[in-house]
Amino acid sequence: MTLCELLKKLPDVQIHGDSTVSISSLTCDSRDVVPGALFFALRGVQADGHRYIEQAVAAGAAAVILEDAAAAPAGCSWVKVADGRAAMGRISAIFNGEPTATRPLIGITGTNGKTTTTYLIEAILAAAGKPAAVLGTISYRFGATIIEASHTTPESTELQQAFRQLAEAGAESFVMEVSSHALEQKRVDGCHFDIGVFSNLTRDHLDYHVTMESYLEAKSRLFSELLRPSDDKPRRRAVINMDDPYGAEIASRCACPVITFGIQGSCDVRPKDVLSSVNGISATLVTPAGEIAFTSRLLGRFNLSNILAAAAAGVALDLPLQAIKQGIENHTTVPGRMERVENHRGVTCLVDYAHTGDALENVLTTLKELATGRIITLFGCGGDRDNGKRPIMGKIAASMSDLAIVTSDNPRTEDPQSILEQIKAGIMPLNLREYRVNELSSGFTDKGFAMLENRHEAIRLAVSLAHPGDIVLLAGKGHEDYQIIGRTKHHFDDREEAKAAFTENLT
Repeated sequence: MTLCELLKKLPDVQIHGDSTVSISSLTCDSRDVVPGALFFALRGVQADGHRYIEQAVAAGAAAVILEDAAAAPAGCSWVKVADGRAAMGRISAIFNGEPTATRPLIGITGTNGKTTTTYLIEAILAAAGKPAAVLGTISYRFGATIIEASHTTPESTELQQAFRQLAEAGAESFVMEVSSHALEQKRVDGCHFDIGVFSNLTRDHLDYHVTMESYLEAKSRLFSELLRPSDDKPRRRAVINMDDPYGAEIASRCACPVITFGIQGSCDVRPKDVLSSVNGISATLVTPAGEIAFTSRLLGRFNLSNILAAAAAGVALDLPLQAIKQGIENHTTVPGRMERVENHRGVTCLVDYAHTGDALENVLTTLKELATGRIITLFGCGGDRDNGKRPIMGKIAASMSDLAIVTSDNPRTEDPQSILEQIKAGIMPLNLREYRVNELSSGFTDKGFAMLENRHEAIRLAVSLAHPGDIVLLAGKGHEDYQIIGRTKHHFDDREEAKAAFTENLT
């Protein structure tokens, strides 16, 4: 496409040089510039792209998008914009044929529940005959087409290219997780959303957002700006969890009509006659379109909330109730979300991605309701991330388990032992017994906790201590198949480790 074609929907741009120059690729990384590329000089957290314009031009950039005209290159077309990130999002969409302008796009944002909700909505859309591609934490995928996920929501250049590839593979709709980072950094500007879903807001990513108010502002962009009705998508809807303390605030900021869901109160989409057991959930969905009974293999109150979110999205899309029911019932599991590790010991072993205090509390609340034996919880906290949640998670895990085993997650560049000590600070006021690892060779009787930095050894310890009827929860990493130590990513999968531990421990 030519530069002027890419700029046709952008307001207030100042073009200098040849606007008919042909553009072959887009990038905001000067190292990825090839001849014919359009280079976006973005101001980032750690670097200013304006410093790399000369390098990009030398590598063959056909044109540069910039905010600071003082950095304009000589001998190359350049365009001054007010907001480089917003421009990159919109230009990326145009460059890739705007695949979300002509297909339904459902975005889910919130601290917890996004991945499970995307899978449920995918199943509902499939049942309605609208096969969907899913973009999120685990992967970007449709059928046999799988694109490795670099981030939950990638840079707009990568995101729009993924939309195009998935559309070319046959996707008729899109369901995506929308992270707070992506909203604040405008990676999803250029996306044409039909439905926005708010799941909840609890403490997370404060290493980046600093305050809950800033975190809320980032999440709100989806509803206050990106769901504003437009010519291409005049019938947009927001789907809001009113059980969450922030639900009413988000709803008040919505630029489009709202459909509410919740377990409590008289929401638009709500359950009645709920039965929950170790085998799953059964209930009747109450919706503006009528009522319908369903059963699900998913466990717990938080998954009932995810089911309601997906059902409300289906209602917002005017999908038949039968398709909503069928989709809920067809969905069985999400990788790393309460995923069972089968074993010969009669132990319920679950791997879950819970890596915030709220998520861990939700999982353990469910397990306590279903447990007939003891609960052994293994978890850690990631390095170079919000350290304020470490003692909070320590207190939750230790107070709600019979034994909590504190171990490494992804320590990254932090000292793993220092992370463990910060977690321990939240446990100490509970006055629980601290077990040394060698004390546990003969099992445990008192409620307590243990510290074991090596996650490989910690998983084996948890498995060795479990009796038939016990529940072992391996929390924090879920679907991840790696562990980041220092700046190196090592292969590590909790599910593989647990399977091996059960095989090794045959007694």
